[in-house]
Amino acid sequence: MHYVSLIIEFLRGRPVVVFWTVALTQAAIWTLIPALFYSAPPGDVPLLLAIGREFVLGSYLGPPLAFWLGEIAFRLLGIFGLYLLAQACIVTAYWAVFKLGSAIVGTRHAVLGVLLMLGIAAFTVPSPDFGPAVLAAPLWALSLLHYWRAVGEGKRGSWFMLALFLGLLMLANYVGVILIVLMVLFTFATPRGRQALRDPEPWLAVLLFIFVVFPHAAWLQTGYALIVEGFNDGLASAGKLSPGLWMLIALVLSHLGLALLAVLASGWPGKRRRWSDRAPEITRAPVETLARIYVYFFAAVPALCAIVLAVVMGRLGPLDRIAPLVVLSGLAVVVAAGDQVMLFRERLVSSAWAGLLIAPPAMVVLSLVVLPWTYAVDLKIAQPANAEARLFAENYQRRTGKPLNYITGDIRLAPLVALASPSRPHVYFHWAPQRSPWTSTSDIYNNGGLLVWPATDNAATPPASLKMQFPAMVTEVQRSFSRAVQGILPPIRVGWSVIRPPQP
Repeated sequence: MHYVSLIIEFLRGRPVVVFWTVALTQAAIWTLIPALFYSAPPGDVPLLLAIGREFVLGSYLGPPLAFWLGEIAFRLLGIFGLYLLAQACIVTAYWAVFKLGSAIVGTRHAVLGVLLMLGIAAFTVPSPDFGPAVLAAPLWALSLLHYWRAVGEGKRGSWFMLALFLGLLMLANYVGVILIVLMVLFTFATPRGRQALRDPEPWLAVLLFIFVVFPHAAWLQTGYALIVEGFNDGLASAGKLSPGLWMLIALVLSHLGLALLAVLASGWPGKRRRWSDRAPEITRAPVETLARIYVYFFAAVPALCAIVLAVVMGRLGPLDRIAPLVVLSGLAVVVAAGDQVMLFRERLVSSAWAGLLIAPPAMVVLSLVVLPWTYAVDLKIAQPANAEARLFAENYQRRTGKPLNYITGDIRLAPLVALASPSRPHVYFHWAPQRSPWTSTSDIYNNGGLLVWPATDNAATPPASLKMQFPAMVTEVQRSFSRAVQGILPPIRVGWSVIRPPQP
């Protein structure tokens, strides 16, 4: 008796149900796993919230939209709100690809494209690390959807939605410049695109785009130097590799899961003829030439442009996260697979797909338990943020009689303590004061503040740069903190100092 997986049966009969089940299941997993098991947010989330708290029009990390939305989500639902927002972005990106795929290859094949996206690492493990790249992914996908509706389907009203989403994309991440340039090239290079330019809607949409990006564009006149400085930080992301090579390797590694699913489903390198009478077949109407070119162009060329830019600039800049660049990879594979897709090895493919859904979050949880006992790895997501913030905020208030309003110190520790503190203090970037124009050393001296840094010796000696800016600081007795799973790791030791506000 031939085995037919439930996924295949539902894909044939209820493709929309399959899409929403897959998208929401993945979102639920990657919302609950960090909410339940992370004791500190991942990646640059503390820094994002430190900047987002100030609601500035831009920072050295780029445009403001991700920082604003992150701060709003955090104020509404705490750190859970930020994890929820990140997964809402991923689901929206999936939905936009699904709608675009439905228009080009039909509903069933569109779902296949979304199922393949689960094999792209950029949309799974790093997704709870909300930031400009995670927000850019759905805006990129929505822009591609409405651009196809405007140019490919002739829906003139879609130009305004395109302008809106491109504007928001530019307010989220400068990687949107790549998409805008490629859309301009595609429009002038195709007969249907040139025909669309004879209508007034594309030109009116340009005005809407300018209106959306104008506030940040005005800020760039004074913040340009900060942006260039922030681009230099991308060198740290590449490590010892050249930025271009790093980008190439990141793109290849991120697609390994997709490649595995595609190879297994293709029947290669086995004998396809032996299985062809048993393999389920999912058909579609022929794809028009322009639509095929559209998918291939916007699936491959943005990534190639990113590699070239990384080589030319010698830095990664806003390209240090690749999620927006790969949103059409799954759909491109489905388009290339032909009008009749035969799913060989469906039992193995179903198991591999389920493994890609379950294994990464399981490995994250397992690493939190096992690594502290084996390799003594100090994971960022295992830092006791709440315990640190509670102790220092309470100590500060007892000593000064005022809530903690300013904090500085270590680039990771100070924002982490700030986001978990009840009073949400302003973070002063003493390591680069020009990057925190919302506060200064005088604010800390005039209103009081807290200095924190990792203690590397028994005397909890502060960093020289911190001591230079606050020469009157008095180092307190260092504090030790335990992780939820301590293992063979030493306790976390934190040096600190209180800058008392002047007496009235």
